Amino acid sequence: MSACVPTRAADPNRTERTHPPHSPPPTGPRRFRIAGADVSASIAVFLIALPLSLGIALATGAPLQAGLVAAAVGGLVAGRLGGSPLQVSGPAAGLTVVTADLIQRYGWRTTCAITVLAGLAQLGLGCLRVARGALAVSPAIVHGMLAGIGVTIAVAQLHIVLGGTPQSSVPDNLRALPAQLAHMGPAAVSVSVLTLALLLLWPRLPGRAGRLLRKVPAALVAVAGATAAAALAGLRLPKVDLPSWSNHALAGLPQGPVLGLVAAVLTTTLVCSVQSLLGAVAVDKLVAGRPGLSPRVGRSNLDRELLGQGAANIVSGSLGGLPIAGVAVRSSANVHAGAVSRNSTMLHGVLVVIAALLMVPILEFIPLASLAALVMAVGIQMVSLNHIRTVTRHREVWVYAVTTLGVVSLGVLEGVALGIAMAVGVALHRLTRTRITHDEREGVHHVHVRGQLTFLAVPRLSRALHLVPHGADTVVELDGSFMDHAAYETLQDWQKTHTAQGGTVEITGRHPGTRISEPQVSGDCRCRPWTPWRNHQCDGPQSVPPAEKNPDGSDRSEPDPPGTGGASGHELARGISAFQRNTAPLVRTELARLAREGQRPSQLFLTCADSRLVTSMITSSGPGDLFVVRNVGNLVPCPGEESGDDSVAAAIEYAVDVLQVRSITVCGHSGCGAMQALLNSEPGGARTPLKRWLRHGLPSLERMADDRLSWGRLAGRSPEDAVEQLCLTNVVQQLEHLRAHDSVARALDEGALELHGMYFHVGEAEAYLLTETETGGVFDRVRESDLSA
Repeated sequence: MSACVPTRAADPNRTERTHPPHSPPPTGPRRFRIAGADVSASIAVFLIALPLSLGIALATGAPLQAGLVAAAVGGLVAGRLGGSPLQVSGPAAGLTVVTADLIQRYGWRTTCAITVLAGLAQLGLGCLRVARGALAVSPAIVHGMLAGIGVTIAVAQLHIVLGGTPQSSVPDNLRALPAQLAHMGPAAVSVSVLTLALLLLWPRLPGRAGRLLRKVPAALVAVAGATAAAALAGLRLPKVDLPSWSNHALAGLPQGPVLGLVAAVLTTTLVCSVQSLLGAVAVDKLVAGRPGLSPRVGRSNLDRELLGQGAANIVSGSLGGLPIAGVAVRSSANVHAGAVSRNSTMLHGVLVVIAALLMVPILEFIPLASLAALVMAVGIQMVSLNHIRTVTRHREVWVYAVTTLGVVSLGVLEGVALGIAMAVGVALHRLTRTRITHDEREGVHHVHVRGQLTFLAVPRLSRALHLVPHGADTVVELDGSFMDHAAYETLQDWQKTHTAQGGTVEITGRHPGTRISEPQVSGDCRCRPWTPWRNHQCDGPQSVPPAEKNPDGSDRSEPDPPGTGGASGHELARGISAFQRNTAPLVRTELARLAREGQRPSQLFLTCADSRLVTSMITSSGPGDLFVVRNVGNLVPCPGEESGDDSVAAAIEYAVDVLQVRSITVCGHSGCGAMQALLNSEPGGARTPLKRWLRHGLPSLERMADDRLSWGRLAGRSPEDAVEQLCLTNVVQQLEHLRAHDSVARALDEGALELHGMYFHVGEAEAYLLTETETGGVFDRVRESDLSA
């Protein structure tokens, strides 16, 4: 990619057809159009949804048409009304256990009525706008629930795979498994093995031909291949039986104990809602990974999604369909297939309707064993090793395990309740399990706190601190991530008292010798940056010291200095006063030397004007160390007369030729507003100063969209969203722009200059260094030896 290419806006000879500035936009009849990408995506989703819907209906014991009804309603109703445009809804594997239990207890018509009532409950929750609250449930509980449902599905479908009939519960299925293995049906096993083999091997086809064939969904290939093999071999197996639609059973009045029906409605509502909302959040992450799509589609409206799911469940239950929820497999396929709007989801529903009406003779060739193998594979995939590793790393494996075992042995609602109780118990255990030790080493007393420091640990902390003799040198090591106000006050009061009695106190963070909120220094560096700043988070104006009180106790408030502009100006004046009082005495000697000798910075640091980027803090630098250039978006305009901005070029030339810096660093950062504006920019409109400036970032946008270049990675992971991807790509692109400047190119040829790319994640307070620029850029955590002195 060329480093500096004139953009379209820079061509003075180009003429564009525009409307007069005050004329109304052209009007005319709006034609309904479906994008070609939506059509192709809907076909891909339909091919996945058709066999899965039949398989899930088979696993629940419902009429097979119920799966097709739910798939069609999920596409048409939830797709049209839901708040997540690209999420595909329908019969979900996560609802299999719940629905099967309801059918066994109450029958099919009452189960449909429960689905309708659950939809009404979802509508109520959506109107109350509590959708975000559902996301407060621990992910360990959600993943444990899905894993328990997956185990239940897999064990039940294993009996059909072996040619038998499943029992009503997991323990019963496990007890009956040895007898089933002794009397397995060879025909059913062979069809099932063929289905599983195609499911496993089809996504792994090698070569160019494999890439083309993999576009056909593996589920469709597995079921179609097993069906064709069974037909050619003449195997006599139970097959799909779709009765006439005239005999299709619809919802009836609910019959059964009231408390049991209420519990059934609550369980269905809980599972449908949580799975749909988590699916919508997951779809948002997938959409953010597609450049240019996120601004067009927008983030999911979770309350509207809950309303759409509720309406779909009401319609599905009324028409004799299965309960509906967002389905991760179909939703991810929809996004990866290139869908750009909700038309894809709705069109897939139309295709399901057509198939249910016109493809019945073809569907009735499918062996039930093949569908059972397909659903069993889905159930096994719901037990995710990645989720287990994640909850283990966060020390929530017990919550996951208890939820899974509860769902498997007792049921979904009971298992989730056990998981919530376990999560609360783990949280309380973490708050109360704080180890506080005291020992003396080489005359220094060490108080070591392991765990969270809350009011519950204050008595033990107080006892340990009072073991320290008056006037002793003390180190308090806090090995935890949380300290509440009671513990903070106790520690601060003791520190003041101990210091007043002649002792010394050093409070360190998670690593011994490192001060809290203060970077660790090495060697003979005597800098202690940001010590006065670390407690600067104030909620209001600072109190006046006692010496500045009037005799009657009122504050002796001074008027704002002239021209300071009220509260903000007063804050500025107060900051300047604090500098003169606290910091100036410490740096006066060094600044006097720099005033005599002049500046000799070793680095040109080019970064964004964002207020959260404090260059001296993240580089641990002081006066005279960095020559800093800041602008909106850390952009380096290409050299030449068309750039329209010479200030950055002048700073580069001055730094390289006059100051003779040895390195130039381009530093981007997370959450950059300039990159967000660049992503959301629309062609045309008023050419404001900001838009004219951001045109220098258009090459970065083009670089990100270039399929020949791989995307940047951040410490081994992919960027979280399109904004972060553009921030990383922009650093790489601006380094290319730097090389186009004559002074930089000359210094690079002479070996007198180095270029570095850097990325600062604001939320993590973590710096990353660019280590590779040939592709999309690889950013790794900064080590001390990475940047030149």
